[in-house]
Parts: sequence; C-alpha cells; structure tokens
Amino acid sequence: MKKILFFAGSNSSKSINHKLVSFAASQIAGHTVEVIKLTDYQLPMYGEDIEKEKSYSVDLRMLNNKIKEADALVISVNEHNGMVSAYFKNTIDWLSRLDRNFLEGKKVLLMSTSNGKRGAASALEYTKSVLPRFGATIVESFSFPSYSENFSEETNSISNEVLLMGFTDVIQNFVHQLEQ
Repeated sequence: MKKILFFAGSNSSKSINHKLVSFAASQIAGHTVEVIKLTDYQLPMYGEDIEKEKSYSVDLRMLNNKIKEADALVISVNEHNGMVSAYFKNTIDWLSRLDRNFLEGKKVLLMSTSNGKRGAASALEYTKSVLPRFGATIVESFSFPSYSENFSEETNSISNEVLLMGFTDVIQNFVHQLEQ
C-alpha cells in the first residue's frame, strides 16, 4: 500500500483544480490517500532577503515533510494567462530552496483544468518540464478541458463519458506504475 498526497496549485477558495484533485483521490482504492490545501501552509512571496533574514518557516518545513512522507503525488495546476499561477510557482520556489531535490523518488500524476477548451494545458506542460529538475518522475498527465461543462458538482463526477474514460485510464495507469 502506497501513500499518495493530493493537492492543487491554486490558492482560490473555490478552486476547480482542488475539486478535480479531490475527485481523483476518491477514485483510488487500495492505497492511503491524503488531500491537502496549500493555503494551509503560509508562505510569503519568495525573496533572497526574506530567506536570509527569516530562514525557512515552520509551515514550509511541515509542507516539505508531508511531501517527504508520501510515496507519490497527484497535483492539479491552475493557469493564469497561459502560465502557472504565481502562487504555485512561489510554493515550488520555497520548497526547492529548502531542499533542491524535494521531489526525489516521487512518482507524480500531473493534472490541470480550467473552464477553457485547453484545460490549462500550458500550465500543465510547463510544470511537466520543471518538476523533474527537483527529482520528480512524471508518470502520467491529464488536461481536463471546459470544467463547468464536463464536471457535475452535484454528483461530484465527470459528466462527459469520453473524458471520464480517459481520466479513469490515466488514474489506473498511475496506480499501476506505483505498484511496480
């Protein structure tokens, strides 16, 4: 049994990426899953002066420990103007300053969603290219387009059958990779 940590890269209180990652967690059986919100870990905007003056916060160390304790991660990234949010980048900046290889040995499923037809694909591609620098192994990825049209919050499920099949396939492949 593997321990899988789930979170979204968004700081929105109504984050659709958090809803997607929570749905993904509900689809995993036979493993320990934990869904967290990055907003529970207060991190100031990264700057060398802050790092030198205040060092690394307790919240940063707690988040880093959560990641260290997990065997794998499922992360859903949001997109602002074709890029990852400054909030998520700031979190990565702090984690990588504390420990350059903070994702060493972690298998990662990356997801993204938006209400647009591309499903935050630009942010997803950027994140796929960046996380391996910190030790991550990206084993699967999934871009979920037009969230409001394809996800039912009433039933907490994917309403588009084709997307549901693709999503299920990605989850099953990810779990299979963890079990090898």
